[in-house]
Amino acid sequence: MAEREPGDELARLRERVDALEGRPAPVRHRTRSVGAFVLIVLGCLLAPLALVATWTADLADDTDRYVATVAPLARDPAVQDAAADRITGALMHYLDLSHLLEEAAPADRPKLEKALGALGSSLEDAVSGFVRDKTREVVTSETFARFWTDANRRLHTTVDKALTGSGGGAVRIEGDAVTVDLAPVIEQVKSRLVDAGLKPAAKIPDVHTDFTVLRTEKVADLQSWFRLLQLAGVWLPVIAALLLAAGVLLAVRRRRALVTAALGFAVTALLLGVGLTVFRAFYLDALPAGVSQPAAGAIYDTLTRFLRTAVRAVIALGVVVALSAWLSGPGRRARAVRSVWHTGITAARTQTDRLGLRTGPVGPFLHRHRVWIGWLLVAGAVVAFILWPHPTGWVVLGLALALLFALAVLDFLGAEGEEGAR
Repeated sequence: MAEREPGDELARLRERVDALEGRPAPVRHRTRSVGAFVLIVLGCLLAPLALVATWTADLADDTDRYVATVAPLARDPAVQDAAADRITGALMHYLDLSHLLEEAAPADRPKLEKALGALGSSLEDAVSGFVRDKTREVVTSETFARFWTDANRRLHTTVDKALTGSGGGAVRIEGDAVTVDLAPVIEQVKSRLVDAGLKPAAKIPDVHTDFTVLRTEKVADLQSWFRLLQLAGVWLPVIAALLLAAGVLLAVRRRRALVTAALGFAVTALLLGVGLTVFRAFYLDALPAGVSQPAAGAIYDTLTRFLRTAVRAVIALGVVVALSAWLSGPGRRARAVRSVWHTGITAARTQTDRLGLRTGPVGPFLHRHRVWIGWLLVAGAVVAFILWPHPTGWVVLGLALALLFALAVLDFLGAEGEEGAR
């Protein structure tokens, strides 16, 4: 695993000879290097787009994924406050003082009208506060959470409908906004108002008010981009990976190319993460004055949560691959690190030898086939990462540490065969 690659070593010796003799580098090598550079750059540039495309397709096509993404919004305080404000405003449109007086006896109405007139806006504020308190009870309860989760589970293609403009349901596009109809929640609030003694609330007709989930001035452009990303969600990651692999295989110094490709992959993913943060600020600044910025920020953060998780996973993967390629290379510092590694394993094996512990025929077998077994362990880690559903940065780190431990065990057990062969 840590041996020098013949191709890299031969290319390095040829370059040294050419440099000593004053000869220019072969044209074939320059062509390969340029081609490898172009392929790696293209693969790195496609990496952020592949992440966004995969996230978009995943969010629209996977019901459980979508529900897991939007479910926390029902318990977000900023979203609850915004929903309560919308519902309170809609109900207060039907709860004016004249409706309240209808419940009073005809003989008492003149006196009540005079008293209510003296109170002025303070009574309206009191009624509004009362309605909002009952609304808050609903939007902070499990009733609202179940409504939110069940509605989005039934409409598992909500994001697709919203961004493609197809279909109907509780989530739809109106003008420049993606909205959710809160009518079922309003019915719950009306029932609570009636139970609390506000009888005129029973006469309020069906109220449909929309809660804005996403607002943009260019919905048509967003829909077009979404369709394109949804189609590319499967193929862009494959194309990006193939371009990077082709660039590494074409390069004269493949190990160096692999380090460069892995770091470039991580850097472009990092730029995507920075772009998400910058776009969030621009998005919130562009919202109309009537839209709750805390709620809009919470929705944006929730919808991009798994995309940010994927960004961190890709950054971790790029760093791990680059570090692994560098540590297995012929560099002086890499050899020094490997020397410390083998010294520690040798010391541990010496202690077990003193205790009389032996591996029997296992040690010689592992020693003879340690290279192939090492590559099988690497392949197993790669397969585990590919098959892992939505890996995170911690998953990448865990797999890397597990692989490192397995290689240490292989080195520890296989080294005894080396002693027996001397």
